[in-house]
Amino acid sequence: MSTCIPGTCNTKNPTVIRWVEAQAKLCQPDHIYWCDGSVAEKDALTAEAVTKGILVKLDQKKLPGCYYHRSNPNDVARVEQCTYICTPIQEEAGPTNNWMAPKEMYAKMRGLCEGSMKGRTMYVVPYLMGPLGSPLTKVGVELTDSIYVVLSMRVMARMGQQAYTQLGDSEDFNRGLHCMLDVNPDRRFIAHFPQDNAVISVGSNYGGNVLLGKKCLALRIGSYLGRNEGWMAEHMLILGVESPDGEKTYVAAAFPSACGKTNFAMLVPPAHFKGWKIWTVGDDIAWMKPGPDGRLYAINPEAGYFGVVPGTNSKSNPIAVKTIQRDTIYTNVGLTPDGDVWWEGKDGPVPKECLDWRGNKWTPDSKEKAAHANSRFAAPMANNPSLDPKADAPEGVPISAIIFGGRRADTMPLIYQSFNWIHGVYIGATMGSEMTAAAVGGLGQVRRDPMAMLPFCGYNMGDYFRHWITMRKLIKYPPRIFNVNWFRKDKDGNFLWPGYGENMRVLKWIVDRCNGHSNAVETQLGWVPYAKDFDLKGLANYTPEKFNQVQSINNDEWRRELLLQDELFMKIYTHLPKELIFQRELLVSRL
Repeated sequence: MSTCIPGTCNTKNPTVIRWVEAQAKLCQPDHIYWCDGSVAEKDALTAEAVTKGILVKLDQKKLPGCYYHRSNPNDVARVEQCTYICTPIQEEAGPTNNWMAPKEMYAKMRGLCEGSMKGRTMYVVPYLMGPLGSPLTKVGVELTDSIYVVLSMRVMARMGQQAYTQLGDSEDFNRGLHCMLDVNPDRRFIAHFPQDNAVISVGSNYGGNVLLGKKCLALRIGSYLGRNEGWMAEHMLILGVESPDGEKTYVAAAFPSACGKTNFAMLVPPAHFKGWKIWTVGDDIAWMKPGPDGRLYAINPEAGYFGVVPGTNSKSNPIAVKTIQRDTIYTNVGLTPDGDVWWEGKDGPVPKECLDWRGNKWTPDSKEKAAHANSRFAAPMANNPSLDPKADAPEGVPISAIIFGGRRADTMPLIYQSFNWIHGVYIGATMGSEMTAAAVGGLGQVRRDPMAMLPFCGYNMGDYFRHWITMRKLIKYPPRIFNVNWFRKDKDGNFLWPGYGENMRVLKWIVDRCNGHSNAVETQLGWVPYAKDFDLKGLANYTPEKFNQVQSINNDEWRRELLLQDELFMKIYTHLPKELIFQRELLVSRL
C-alpha cells in the first residue's frame, strides 16, 4: 500500500518514506496519518480521543486544556524485565541488561507486529529530542497506533514539521515502531537496537514504554551514540542557580526514582534566600558535550515533564503545581464527579467520593488508594513559571557541578565533594538507594543504581564507567562532583534534614564551592563544609550540633558499605576500569 495519501505525506525524505511504507506493509493499518504537530491537529486528535473514551475532558474552567487517561491495570509502569538491548555480542550489552541477538529479536517482533494494526490507524510522529538547530539534537520518527502516544509525544518532544527540517535528506534518524497489540503482559517487549538506531515496543501503552523519544532514544540509544560520538546521555536534571547579584551557575544532578528529582529541579528557595532564584532547564534527562571553551555544556532533549503525581503539592513542589494547571494529560489519578483530578497528598480537602484509577467508586474509607503510586502528569515545559531562558538554547548551558544522590537512612552524609573527577566517577558508580517495603528484597535493602542509569544504559555498564573516565580528557574545565543525601535519619527514625526548599542551603554551598566562595575540610570521603561556613540562618531549631550529626561519618557503616558495593563491581568485573578499583582501595586506606 502507498503511504503518501494526497495531502498527508509531509516529508520528501526518501528514507523516511521507504521505512514507513515497509512498516505499514508489515502492520497493515487501515489508515496512515502523517502528523504535522499543528494546534489544529492536536484539537482534532483530542476530540477523537474523547469520543472514543481514550481521554476524558476535565473541567475546562479549573483545568483548561487538561484531560484524563486511565490505562490498562496491567500496564502502569516501566517493565525492566521486558526491556532488551539487542547487540550482536551479548558482552556488549553487559550483565545488567537483558539481551537478545538482533536477528532473533527482529524475527520475534516481526511475528508480533504482522497485521497488528488492521482496523487501526498508523500515526507517523516526527519529533526532535533537543532544540531545533542544536548540534546535539537527534531526530526520531515514531510509528504508533495509539492516539494517547501521539498527544503525549506532542507534549514531551518537539513534535512536527521541524523534525523534517532538521533531518533534511539525511538517513540519520531514530526508527521507532510501537504496536499496542492487545496490551497483554505476556507479549510485552521493548527492544533496542543501538547499532541500527532503532526501537520496537509492543504490548504496552504506558508512557515510559511507548514514548520512544524518552527513555528509549534519550538514554538507552542515546548513551550508546554518546559513547561513539564523544558526548554523554545522562539521567539527570539541569537547573540554574541565580544569586542576588545576577551570577548564574548551572548544575546537573542524578537521583534514582523516589529521591526528589523533579522537586529539586523546580526548587523554590526559602524566604531567607532573598534575591536567589532557581531556574529549571530539565527535570529528567541531560545530553552533555564539551564546548569550544573547554567547559561541559548540557541540553535538555525533552520539551515536557512526565512526572509522578502522588505527593505533589504546594509544599513539596509549588512550581509543578502551577505547571500542571493547564494543557496537561493526567494518567491513573482519581477522577472527581465535577471533572477535577485528585491524588493522595494533593492540596485541599479529600473528596467525599471519586472514581479511582481503575474506574471504581472510591471514598476516604476505601482500602485502595485513589491514584496509582506511579500515576503521572505530562505537562509542557513552557508552562513552568521558572523555566530557564536558555532552555531552548541550541548551544546548551555550561555545567559547573554534577550532583549524585540516593535515599539512605544512614551511612551517607548530607553533602560531600569528591577530590577529583575520577573520585567523582567512583562516587556515582557506587551510588544506591534503599528500597521501599513493597520492593523485592524488602525495606532498607540498598539497590545499586550507578549514576541513576542502571535501567537505562544501552551498553555494558563497565564500558559506561570507562566512557565517563575518558570524557575527562575532553573537558578542559570539568564540573566539580558532589554527593547528597536528603534522607538520613536519627536512631528514632526521624529525618535529620528538613529537605524540600531547605535543600537550597546545600545547593548554595555547592555553587559557592564551584565559584571559589566557600571553604571545606578534608575527610575520608571527600571535602565537606564546616558548620560555621554552612548557611543555617533562619532554620528553626537547627543547631550546628544537629548539622554535625547529619554530616557524621561512621567508619563501621562505611566498611559495611564497601562490602555492599562489591556486588555490582563483581558482576561487571571483566569490564570494570582499574581506576575505580584503585579509588576503592584509596577509600579503604583512608578508613
